[in-house]
Amino acid sequence: MPNSALMLAKNIKLLVLDVDGVLTDGGLYYGDNGMAMKRFNVQDGFGIKLAQAVGLEIGVITGLDQKPVETRVKELGIKHYYPGKHHKAPLFEKICEAVGVDPSEAAFMGDDWIDIGAMRRAGLALSVPNAMPEVIQEADWVSSRMGGCGAVREAISFILEARGLKDEAWKQWAG
Repeated sequence: MPNSALMLAKNIKLLVLDVDGVLTDGGLYYGDNGMAMKRFNVQDGFGIKLAQAVGLEIGVITGLDQKPVETRVKELGIKHYYPGKHHKAPLFEKICEAVGVDPSEAAFMGDDWIDIGAMRRAGLALSVPNAMPEVIQEADWVSSRMGGCGAVREAISFILEARGLKDEAWKQWAG
């Protein structure tokens, strides 16, 4: 892991996520009734619960506005949720303000051009290996796992370890 990313991660108090390509595999699935379906990874969900348990705030900004995402966000207890938004940078800053952190104390994880503005404002820019090349170039840290396959859990583990909170999270769930 890059040493500079580790140093940046030590100050992170908020993680804001994109959905399609980060929390999901980026596929759009439609049933016969025309309703959208999404596939989420349970490890990512548990990682979000771990983060919340040790005080790391979570936010979500997504370009699409779909019911399955709303359901998952509510299920995970994420309070800062902005669906159907294509200009993510101002919303990233709005979440930072609501949480009471400077953008330098926040991370943003994205995979496509729509995410670059928020990534550039974040103290720690995160991405996935299947992101667009321009996004990977902007990232301070890239997960080894693909979007929708535990990449968010990996990012959360990285942040918790950098902040010295991994043992605390472990004790709450495995102790």
